[in-house]
Amino acid sequence: MTLDEQLTTIDALRLRAFPAQRTRSGLVESGPGFHIADLRVSADFWDADLAEVAEAEEEFEAELTALVQALSLRWGEPETLDLTPHLERTASGLPVPPPLDTLCGYVPLMHGWRVRGRWIGVGVGQGDRELPFQLLVAVGEAACGP
Repeated sequence: MTLDEQLTTIDALRLRAFPAQRTRSGLVESGPGFHIADLRVSADFWDADLAEVAEAEEEFEAELTALVQALSLRWGEPETLDLTPHLERTASGLPVPPPLDTLCGYVPLMHGWRVRGRWIGVGVGQGDRELPFQLLVAVGEAACGP
């Protein structure tokens, strides 16, 4: 997906209504008050060497940087959201609101903006070292962001 296609996807999700129940359609997971979409997903790394994993991580971080720069031109500098405290709450059995409950399991940091009553966040995650990297966007009600 090109940068323009990623921006188009973000715009579409920003305007899409939130469903009453959790659903998944293709690369988009939605629920009450949120959408999460994969903008790019790598291959998995079950048999990969460390150099291949490092190269993929660099590619995804560079793509995230370009996306953050493009969104910053629209909405200003982003806030940075460290999802570690949410992961700790989840591990302790404490409630974490969606979509942070899902994201904290594989995305350490998100860059986010508040736009017209919604929070838009982008980040790169990997659920485990053998799993694919994911460049993703999360759109939620303004209260779900940082």
